Amino acid sequence: MESLKATEAASAAVATAPRVTLESMEAKIVSETYTMIDSILTLCTIKMANGFYVTGESAPASPANFNAELGRKFARENAIRQLWKLEGYALREKLHEAGN
Repeated sequence: MESLKATEAASAAVATAPRVTLESMEAKIVSETYTMIDSILTLCTIKMANGFYVTGESAPASPANFNAELGRKFARENAIRQLWKLEGYALREKLHEAGN
């Protein structure tokens, strides 16, 4: 989550127009589910308020390095990064429709 917060802070520091924020995305999250596959792959499924789902995944190269807490953290960050692209597209579409 720290890398996402750093990205958010850097973006906020130079923003001069409407943008997607980490806070705005997190406010739309209804639920998160974590699934383990073969005791190495972590999947994070996030359900948004509008019913859309986004997923993220995490797995170490070596099973000996697996850490459940880090797996959940990295899978969630991956899901949020997927969501950020989609939210960016939605905002761009909204701005386009408004003539911006």
